[in-house]
Amino acid sequence: MIRLMIPIPMQRVSLIVIQVFLWLAVPAVLAQEHTLMSSDRLILGTYKERTASVASGDIDDDGDIDIIVANGRHWPGQNRIFINDGRGIFTVEYNLGTQRSTTYAAELADLDKDGDLDIAVANDMAPNYIFINDGKGRYRQGEPFGEPYAPSRNLTLADLDQDGYVDILITNRGRPNEICINNGQGLFTKSLNFGSDEDSTIDVEAADIDQDGDVDLVLANRDKQANYVYLNDGALGFTEKIPYGTGTDNTRAVAVADINNDGHFDIITANIDEANKIYYGNATDPFTQSITFDSWPNKSFAVATADLNLDGLIDILIGNAGENNAIFLNQENGRKWQQAELSVEGFRTYDIITSDLNNDGFQDIIEANSDEINRYYFNIKKK
Repeated sequence: MIRLMIPIPMQRVSLIVIQVFLWLAVPAVLAQEHTLMSSDRLILGTYKERTASVASGDIDDDGDIDIIVANGRHWPGQNRIFINDGRGIFTVEYNLGTQRSTTYAAELADLDKDGDLDIAVANDMAPNYIFINDGKGRYRQGEPFGEPYAPSRNLTLADLDQDGYVDILITNRGRPNEICINNGQGLFTKSLNFGSDEDSTIDVEAADIDQDGDVDLVLANRDKQANYVYLNDGALGFTEKIPYGTGTDNTRAVAVADINNDGHFDIITANIDEANKIYYGNATDPFTQSITFDSWPNKSFAVATADLNLDGLIDILIGNAGENNAIFLNQENGRKWQQAELSVEGFRTYDIITSDLNNDGFQDIIEANSDEINRYYFNIKKK
């Protein structure tokens, strides 16, 4: 059994401490007590910008995890890089590029295969750009990719054609979605569409859903459009598709993980004004069986998965807009869920991710909040 306790926050205090205690009582040999904690120091600057997403990775090759914050959305904003001091504290920050853009997503990957993390930036109705890492965490603006003036909403980076180079998927709301093929030098001059031309795609996850050795695409569509898994034929053909959901969901984000430990990927959805659900994968009739793990009809904008308490089960994090963010702890291979509020501030959280920021072996949590501070939480094992 897992118990969660959250102290009621006091008003008008300078130090905000949000704690979620996680106990795994059975078996006793695995018993662990964790605290998720934030404070007025565990924020990414004091900015209140239109933040749309965050990404994490060791950009300066010093052995700890740094963070990039994507700002702007529909209005030009400054994207920012925060450098980890080794303790999970971000005392150095600098701008990504000199141009302010309408950025919705900035994602990290080694795009030119030189051993460091480059950045792909997706902008709304403005050109998308690659930023090339010099190996020390400093970036120069590279070449554009994708349609120059599309309503880009998100990026997924994955090697779709299995040539050893990372490709870029762009979700364009109300326009064709794009796959930009890496030519092996970090240039993306070749592209093809995926999904329907009428899709309002807002998020995509890439995973081998049918276990045939290639990478498939799980699309989340807004505007009450049907959601689909597009199966890769091994040659970047995505004509075969599997529906999931009700067909009229307003899905804002999607995650893929094996929630019930049966060897098949499941789909976790974050929906606007409706319940959030898990659609279970299997070998014969995937995603027809589902459960509601979050019944409250919030405006859920973000979802992430991680084993927060190291009990071997995948837990779920939900970022809400205007409501408290929440953690759902997996019990009995997804048959039961224990819920706790992560934050009590009710920010508009556009993205939520996990990463081990202080190198203690536990996944910490980072929020991207629009027009508010961007907060992160240490996942601490209590002694």
